[in-house]
Amino acid sequence: MRDAEESLQVGYQNQNQVNPRKMGFWGLLWTPIQWLKMLSEELHWSFVLGVVVVYGVSQGLGVGLSRVSTLYYMKDEQKMQPSEAQVYFGIIQIPWVVKPLWGLLTDTVPILGYRRRPYFVSAGFLGVISMLVLSLHKKLHLGFALLSLMAGSAGIAIADVTIDACVTQNSITHPSLAGDMQSLCGLSSSIGALVGFSLSGFFVHLIGPKGVFGLLSIPPGLVVLVGMVLRESHAHNFTYRRVNEKLLDASKSMWTTLKCPDVWRPCLYMYLSLAVSMNINEGMFYWYTDAKGGPSFSQEVIGSTYAVGAAGSLLGVLIYQNFLKNHPFHDILFWSQFLFGASGLLDLVLVLRLNLKFGVPDFFFAVIDAAVTHMIGRIKWMPLLVLSTKLCPPGIEGTFFALLMSIDHVGMLSSSWAGGLFLHILKVTRTQFENLWIAILVRSLLRLVPLGFLYLIPRNDPNFSTLPTEMRTKKDNSILEPDTVEMASLVNST
Repeated sequence: MRDAEESLQVGYQNQNQVNPRKMGFWGLLWTPIQWLKMLSEELHWSFVLGVVVVYGVSQGLGVGLSRVSTLYYMKDEQKMQPSEAQVYFGIIQIPWVVKPLWGLLTDTVPILGYRRRPYFVSAGFLGVISMLVLSLHKKLHLGFALLSLMAGSAGIAIADVTIDACVTQNSITHPSLAGDMQSLCGLSSSIGALVGFSLSGFFVHLIGPKGVFGLLSIPPGLVVLVGMVLRESHAHNFTYRRVNEKLLDASKSMWTTLKCPDVWRPCLYMYLSLAVSMNINEGMFYWYTDAKGGPSFSQEVIGSTYAVGAAGSLLGVLIYQNFLKNHPFHDILFWSQFLFGASGLLDLVLVLRLNLKFGVPDFFFAVIDAAVTHMIGRIKWMPLLVLSTKLCPPGIEGTFFALLMSIDHVGMLSSSWAGGLFLHILKVTRTQFENLWIAILVRSLLRLVPLGFLYLIPRNDPNFSTLPTEMRTKKDNSILEPDTVEMASLVNST
């Protein structure tokens, strides 16, 4: 079966390599269409559509719009210091830390007999309500504002877990296409983020941060639509009295998997690679918009900078898909982590205004900085995502992948709070940035620390499973039998 899958994939790759040379410019446009067609035929077109909706619209476009609007909302509406904003941004991401909870629910607790549809609908409504509260309330207390932002984040996280279960299950049944699936996820997210960031600055300037929150009720509405048209098999003869037993079985299976050295070692590396890279993004944002110490960028310029960063991230996905996906994880992570640390020094050049001494304008240097940093960051992130899908045992794919992603988010939360504390220690405030360069230098050096932990990453072929053979065999007492999930057309469902 594996040989047949690899032969089929090679056939598609050879076809895509020949057609562009024959068709010239149109061949370049036809190649991604052929790639999407191949994924649709191998994995079903509904899977491709679901990834585009959740990753592209909900996460990419939605997060792209919300990132800039939330920055200005905290800065101008709530009057926060950069160190406070850094900590609060970490709090907003807590729903992503508890992703295993959402994964357990989707894997073990069907609602009205369905495993996926109710969670899409619930996640969408949660996002719609939270964004409308932020948009319509004139003077919302900080505590309620954080709760609303957390609720919106929870809606995105629940939808993410649900689609991740489909991605992981397909990665197990089609291991040779795992890199392609993650590339599809990355492309959808990056293109959506590119559009969202490109429009974010314009919308913040035109209708303000709260007006943007009103627009952000649309992406979760589309997630509700996904839940309404989702077609999946009904879970027959399910009794909720067995939920505790199912949850216990899932917990035992996760613990057994985590104890495997082939699993916990990469997990430890993923956490350390994120936790030690101190996050000081809010400090940089406040400096970007400061009229005295910084370049005083406008909302449109800030949005454009993030948009260029999203374009760099998209370029990173394309580079990984076309040149790096068949290389060992260990080799890609070494060079990408090294370059990621070096790219942090671009912020140092900007804050010390060395670019002006060479006649390079602030905006031009800032967009180059964003593009390079996000491109390298995405190349570093892609092999970790592919590796994560290969660490998930059958039967609890969604739950275990959510656990792995929550480990990553705990690392990012640690990084964000450490950065906020460090900014506070250095006395970087809304108007004082004399010590910001120290934070940048320390952060860049810390990004090199994960190089010392690369021995935790396996050196095996990325196109084959990482789990031992006995763990890749689905047991009879699995959580729930995997069903074939596909998107029914809206016309057929009514």
